[in-house]
Amino acid sequence: MLRRKTGCNSIVNFVPTQEAWVIERMGKFHKILDPGVNFLVPFFDNISYIQTLKEQAVEIPEQEAITMDNVILDLDAVLYLRITDPYKASYGVECPIYAVTQLAQTTMRSEHLNITIVEQMNAAAEAWGLVCMRYEIRTITMPKEIQKAMMMQVEAERKKRAAIFESEGIRQSAMNVAEGQRHPEFSNLREQINQASGVAKAIELEADARKKALDEVSSALQTDGGREAANLLVAQQYVKAFENLAKSTNSMIVPANANDVNSMVSQAMMLYKQINQNGSLPSIINEKSSMASPVFFYKFGMKSC
Repeated sequence: MLRRKTGCNSIVNFVPTQEAWVIERMGKFHKILDPGVNFLVPFFDNISYIQTLKEQAVEIPEQEAITMDNVILDLDAVLYLRITDPYKASYGVECPIYAVTQLAQTTMRSEHLNITIVEQMNAAAEAWGLVCMRYEIRTITMPKEIQKAMMMQVEAERKKRAAIFESEGIRQSAMNVAEGQRHPEFSNLREQINQASGVAKAIELEADARKKALDEVSSALQTDGGREAANLLVAQQYVKAFENLAKSTNSMIVPANANDVNSMVSQAMMLYKQINQNGSLPSIINEKSSMASPVFFYKFGMKSC
């Protein structure tokens, strides 16, 4: 903002845009000239003040301030203002710039928000024809001890977060390793279970097959001609057993009546009939009986030697 006094004026005066000329006539306020062409009386009219209506930036000198936690800071700021009343700005205060600067410094010492500072300054600068647009803190300088303490706090916080992240990583890694070690055990256990299940299934299928075969044999024996078919089968097995024994180099037991096939078949069928009646094998078998024949051993899964 420019304050200027002039001596003599010409009759024709050109006022620039966004400026206000304060005219005094014979030492007394007369009027404020608007932008454009204006006519003044020489020697009687004097241009006492020229006020700019543009927004201006005023630097606030650095000063100390105390925070709420009793920390001393050095602050400097920038104040943006604009003249709204050229008459008050010219006659309300001797030096508006200096007055606003001092007001900003004293207000900044007691307030902690920029909005509050602007409100307080507008309330006081209204009489000077000024309005404060905004107040911006430019630089905050802290004592070196406070800066060092804050840096230590920030460093400690960073180390804390790093330690937390590292521990979380170790924990997750341990969990992954434990999970990976459990999978082979589960796989082995599952494999054993599957093998046991397969063996049980095979035994069950084999038992079912044997039961089915025995049921079919039993049904066949109950039909007409079943006994004759069984006699024929026993005779065939008798002859086949002797053929197998003849091929082997092991010693064998030969009954006295080995050539009597009919007798051997009759004894085998008699044994089968006795099993059907009693539900079990005979408790005593005569060692000299012809049942020691290869047919008997072969039929019931025994080995002759």
